[in-house]
Amino acid sequence: MTTLPISRLLDKTTPPHILTLTVLAGISALNMSIFLPSLDSMASYFGTDYGVMQYALSGYLAATAVAQLFVGPISDRYGRRPVVIATTAGFLAATCGAMMSQTVEWFLFFRILQATIASAFVMSRAAIRDIYPTNESASMLAYVTMGMSIVPMIGPMIGGVLEITFGWQASFALLAVLGAGVLWLTYQDMGETAADGGMSLRDQVKTYPELARSVRFWGYVACTTFASGTYFSLLGGSSFVARSVFELSPVWAGIGLGAPAAGYFLGNWISGRYSKSVGINAMALYGTVVAAVGMGLSLALHLVGLSHPVLFFGLCTLLGLGNGMTMPNAVAGSMSVRPQLAGTASGLGGAIMISGGALLSAFGANMLSSGNSELPLQALMFATAMLSLASMIIVIRRDRTMSDDLPL
Repeated sequence: MTTLPISRLLDKTTPPHILTLTVLAGISALNMSIFLPSLDSMASYFGTDYGVMQYALSGYLAATAVAQLFVGPISDRYGRRPVVIATTAGFLAATCGAMMSQTVEWFLFFRILQATIASAFVMSRAAIRDIYPTNESASMLAYVTMGMSIVPMIGPMIGGVLEITFGWQASFALLAVLGAGVLWLTYQDMGETAADGGMSLRDQVKTYPELARSVRFWGYVACTTFASGTYFSLLGGSSFVARSVFELSPVWAGIGLGAPAAGYFLGNWISGRYSKSVGINAMALYGTVVAAVGMGLSLALHLVGLSHPVLFFGLCTLLGLGNGMTMPNAVAGSMSVRPQLAGTASGLGGAIMISGGALLSAFGANMLSSGNSELPLQALMFATAMLSLASMIIVIRRDRTMSDDLPL
C-alpha cells in the first residue's frame, strides 16, 4: 500500500474526500431504489405486466454484474479516476434516455445501460482499500455505506411522492440532475489512488488463479452474495407485496421499502465504530446472525397467523441492521486476500454478489406473481440469510489455518 497525501475536498491532486466516496456510493443506491414504488404504474403506462416491468430491477442487476467484471481490472490498470468519470457520464446519458422512452423495450434498454453507475460503488470501495489497511478499511467502508444508507431509506419515499405529483418520469429526471452533479464533483475531487501504472491486464489474468484458490475469498463473496440476496429478494417482491397484498399507496410502499435502510444505517455505524477493535470476521458473523434471526421471526409470525405490513416491513429493519454489520466487513475481507488486486477483487466479488441478487430478485417476484401472500418471499429471505451465516462460519474456520490463502 502506498503512502498517499491527506484528502482535501475539491482537490484532484489528493485522494478523494470521504464525502465524494459517499456520494458515489449513494447515487448508485438511489438509482436502484427510487423508482421501485412506481413499478405497477410503469407497467400500466407501457401496457405490460408486472413480471416484465420487474426486469427493470433484475436486468439492471445482471448488467451491473457484467460491468463490475470489467471496471475492477481496468481501474487496477489505468486508475480509479478515469473509470469513474467515464462511467458516470454514460449513466447520465442513459438516464435521459430512460426518462424519454415511449416503449417498454426502449426503457429497459436504457435502464440496463444505467448499470454503468455501478462502477461508482466499486471504485469507492477500491479507493478506500488503496488508502487504508484491512481493519481500518472496514471501518471506513462502514462510514461510507452508513452515509449511503440514507439514500435507500428516503429514495423510495421520494419516488412515491414524485410519482403521485408528476408521474414516474420525475424520478428519472431527478436522477439526471443528480448524475450531472456527481459527474462535476468526481471531476473536481477524484484524485487517483491506484498505484502508478498498475499491473497490465495480462499480468492480472495470471494472478486470478491465486485469488480463485482462496477458500476465504469465496467464503467472503458467498457471505455478501447471500446477505445482499436477501435484500434484493425483498426489492424484487416488495412492490407487489406492498400494493397487491397489503394495498398500500405508493408513498406508504416507499416508507416500507425504506425500513431496511434504517437498520442498515445503524449496522454501518456499529461497524464503523467497532470493526477495528472487534475484527472483521467477528463483526460479519454477528451481522449474519442478526439478519437470520429477523427473517426467521418474520416467517414464524406469518406461520402462526400474524400478517401485517408493520410486522413485515418492521422486521426487515433487522435484515438491514445485520447487513450493515456484515457487508463492509466481508467486502473488506474479500479485497484483503489479494491487496494489490483490490479493484479486481472488488469487481469480481461485486459481480458475483449482484448476479446472485438479480436471480433472487427475479425469483422472488415470480414466486409472488401467482399468489396473494407474502409467505414465499419470507421463506426465500430466511433461506438466503441462513446461507450467508453458513458462509461466514466457513470463512472463520478456514481463517484458523490460512493454508490455502495468500498472506494478508
